[in-house]
Amino acid sequence: MARLIGLIANRPDLCNRFAEYETGVLSARRPPVGEDEEAQQSQWGWGIGFFQSGEILLKRRPLDEREHLDIGEMLSDVRSDIIVAHVRHATVGTLRTNNTHPFRYRQWVFAETGTVNNFTELRQRLYDTLPEFLQRSLRGDTDSELIFHLFLSFLHDAGKLDHPVVGVDDVFPALKSSLSLLDRIAKDEGQDPSPINILLATPDYIVAANRGMPMAYRALSGREDFEPLFDAEGIGKMRMPDLEPCRLCAVASDFSQGEIPGDWTALERGSMIALTRTDAPIIVGP
Repeated sequence: MARLIGLIANRPDLCNRFAEYETGVLSARRPPVGEDEEAQQSQWGWGIGFFQSGEILLKRRPLDEREHLDIGEMLSDVRSDIIVAHVRHATVGTLRTNNTHPFRYRQWVFAETGTVNNFTELRQRLYDTLPEFLQRSLRGDTDSELIFHLFLSFLHDAGKLDHPVVGVDDVFPALKSSLSLLDRIAKDEGQDPSPINILLATPDYIVAANRGMPMAYRALSGREDFEPLFDAEGIGKMRMPDLEPCRLCAVASDFSQGEIPGDWTALERGSMIALTRTDAPIIVGP
């Protein structure tokens, strides 16, 4: 089963601590033989994108033979206040690093789950909509990387791609336009809208779009929310660091059996969400 996870916090030690605490929810396990033959036969890999000192770092493994991928273990050596993690069941594109999520372009990190319907027939038309400089920046052959570049092309059309800081108010319409273009071209080819989920990150925020498997978010704030994360390591309350200023937001999709945990808030299908280090989540409805 795939996974899509975004974490943003106001301290670099909180994201991997949260991932370790929620490892039962966020980790992925191959379905038992016979339960999901397609998933059982497919190969999977994983990748992590994170920011350190304003730079984007990627840690990607195109092929992993393990039956269980533990998100806490995957992030154990990462210290960052913004992390994008992805577990990939390869459906489009060969098993190589350039096809492994997340993808990056300048200050942007992108990951996606789901598959574009009949992508083989749509690929060229989608590719032709890109300006030449974005066509040249494609490194792999997945539908996901091409969707990422559709988004970048709409930022370019709005005159925002070269800006060092792009506001959420510019990201939402560019993402919506890229998905609308995908749907329009698919409709021309007699295809239904593709069930995909998207995660975008910059040094300042995370944006997610839900059009596929169930997606949900959590927002943690203050001592009461964070004490369980530190108690899990056996830290006594007398030695507990000051947790009142701590803030963290998480968004994830493709949960096991599609079931959203009780302490997560479901994101309506067709909607988008923006998460920052300090503010309440911003949600745009379908």
